[in-house]
Amino acid sequence: MSVAAIILAAGRGTRFAGTPKMLAEYDGQSFVRRAAEAALGGGAEPVIAVLGHEADRVRRALAGLDVILVPNPAYGEGLSTSLRAGFAALPDGTEAALVLLGDMPLVGPDLVAGLLAAWREAGRPTALVPTHRGRRGNPVLLSGRLAPEIARLSGDAGAGPLLRGREDVVEIEVNTAAVTEDVDTAEALERLRHADQASTTPFRIAT
Repeated sequence: MSVAAIILAAGRGTRFAGTPKMLAEYDGQSFVRRAAEAALGGGAEPVIAVLGHEADRVRRALAGLDVILVPNPAYGEGLSTSLRAGFAALPDGTEAALVLLGDMPLVGPDLVAGLLAAWREAGRPTALVPTHRGRRGNPVLLSGRLAPEIARLSGDAGAGPLLRGREDVVEIEVNTAAVTEDVDTAEALERLRHADQASTTPFRIAT
């Protein structure tokens, strides 16, 4: 049974001026390629990227990687449509999927591998959510058991509404702010580039 990765890379990123957000670069690589390489390097299989806005350019940014590209023509209707498209594309027998947001460039292979291992060690719960300093973050690992509920999602929200208040969701506190550092604007990217952040910080579960 495999654990897949779904990269949500379809949105317009309307608050990000200039370059399409998925093609913005951090440490010499586009956001979307960093997410894909993190998923592949962390052992997720298969890796699915959901495309929408500037799909052709995003597709080219992923050239040469072993990634399944899934179009989402309804991406303008909100994040839920991309999550639905990604789950619908999971091969039979996929046990769970790690959902990566394309605008979190500090997420690396160590973090992906650590979350996959933590989910298995926790007994394969319905969802595993990383936290940092008590704040919930991403990527979130979702069991395939949620597929029927995800298929009914609508609007500009991810799996958060499904997980709220459930007793079968496991939170793990981690040592890296990578799980909470999303980039919504060009200014936020500049701050991140100049901050004392290490995307190579070894992952560990905080104790």
